[in-house]
Amino acid sequence: MTSRFTELTVDCHDPERLAAFWCVVLDFKVIDRSEGKVEIGSWVPTVEDVRARQMPPTLLFLQVPEGKTVKNRLHLDVSPIDGSTEDEVSRLLGLGATKADVGRGADRNWVVMADPEGNEFCVLRTLAPQNRATNGHR
Repeated sequence: MTSRFTELTVDCHDPERLAAFWCVVLDFKVIDRSEGKVEIGSWVPTVEDVRARQMPPTLLFLQVPEGKTVKNRLHLDVSPIDGSTEDEVSRLLGLGATKADVGRGADRNWVVMADPEGNEFCVLRTLAPQNRATNGHR
């Protein structure tokens, strides 16, 4: 007997807004929506696909009445695939993300950010080929 990791749920005030933000960040599409929730992913899951093999999880944004009050215990990490980490951070800032201070100091090879509702996530080192990353960091 086993289980599959099929979706990660994010509590939020505005599921449409956060889904739109994360669709642009991750190049995902909306795959399901109903009142108070929006699901996005890189694929449309079917029971057969999920039973056959582990597939990338979807993100489900679920409307809740309470706000975020403390640092997330679980967060997403993203890795740029076609540019430098610094370029990706700039792009995400333009989309409505902010840099976040979670008390880790500046000596690290990732950038802590927050989505438009304050949920922390990290931008890790670039996965772009060395000649595509403008700063040469990997």
